[in-house]
Amino acid sequence: MPPPPEVVSSFMSNEGLAALQTRLCEFIVPFTDRKLGQAGSKFDVEEGSDEYLVSISLGFPIDRSSSGLIEVLRAYTESLKLDKAFNFKVGWTVTPHTVQHGLKPLEGVSNIIAVASGKGGVGKSTITVNLALALAQEGAQVGILDADIYGPSQPRMLGLLGRKPETRDGKTLEPLVAHGVKVMSIGFLVDERQPMAWRGPMVTSALNQLLGETHWGELDYLLVDMPPGTGDIQLTLSQRVPVSGAIVVTTPQEVSLADARKGLEMFQKVNVPILGIVENMSAHICSSCGHEDQIFGAAGGKRLSEQYGLPFLGSVPLDTGIMKNTDEGDPSVVSEPESPVAASYRDIALRASGELAASGKDYSRLFPTISVKEDE
Repeated sequence: MPPPPEVVSSFMSNEGLAALQTRLCEFIVPFTDRKLGQAGSKFDVEEGSDEYLVSISLGFPIDRSSSGLIEVLRAYTESLKLDKAFNFKVGWTVTPHTVQHGLKPLEGVSNIIAVASGKGGVGKSTITVNLALALAQEGAQVGILDADIYGPSQPRMLGLLGRKPETRDGKTLEPLVAHGVKVMSIGFLVDERQPMAWRGPMVTSALNQLLGETHWGELDYLLVDMPPGTGDIQLTLSQRVPVSGAIVVTTPQEVSLADARKGLEMFQKVNVPILGIVENMSAHICSSCGHEDQIFGAAGGKRLSEQYGLPFLGSVPLDTGIMKNTDEGDPSVVSEPESPVAASYRDIALRASGELAASGKDYSRLFPTISVKEDE
């Protein structure tokens, strides 16, 4: 509840800009549920003759959604009933964040985010591609590594079936690009119908090559569509890939939650920060009448996040449009950008990147490299 006008007037006359900054520090950023000025955001206030200029810098991309943030900010500042108008300027910068101890960050890639699930069939690949596209729409430079060697889905979901990557230097592969997102997958190198009858060491070696021998260029985020499960391959990847954070995908039903717990435990054991949990197929939406039916149960992902003390990033319904769009190579975020489903993906993407922005930053790249040579 905003304070009475007479209190605010006295408040401003006595305290000035410092007091205004204190009030702005009470504003909750919608995409992070953190107060403005806390980890992942900062701001500065200047007083002009007829307005206050508030410059905000966020640690996650927000080109598309900045207008919504400014709208909420205006409503908050209007409730303060001050004597001047507010002018907001919102900017953002994605910085590199820490990875597992002993691993070197991938050159040119600020942050690698693993998208994982304890089992297959929960829509992990669909979540990955839509989150990547949502981050790209917010202005970030984004890539996807399809790490599911046995069942690569990204070539079909991004409309890239039949395309082959090229090489410019004979050493590295150029990723393919779809909807502004760079993509690399084993599915680009083999026929879609060819089974990958490989054992674990071969899979791990192939993934290391796809990751390290792809010319990614400069990326803010590289999302890794992890293989389902928590076996040797997943554990090896979690230990060898320099990951800044992980997103765990589950459905509401207990069978899926039980496997998601294993995924959470695996990341915790290898010291990979978990950005949060996404609940997919949370409710079925009837395409005829719009009725919602929670056929897989209700709020399972929310309960799981509370059990582990992790952020709940959001939920996505079971909608036939999602299936249709990904099969046609036009995921919901790009084919139906104004739909409620696309809005759900964008909210999840912003919350996940906001959680990463609030985590520890990687300062090792700022240190000089020292080499010692003997005198000739």
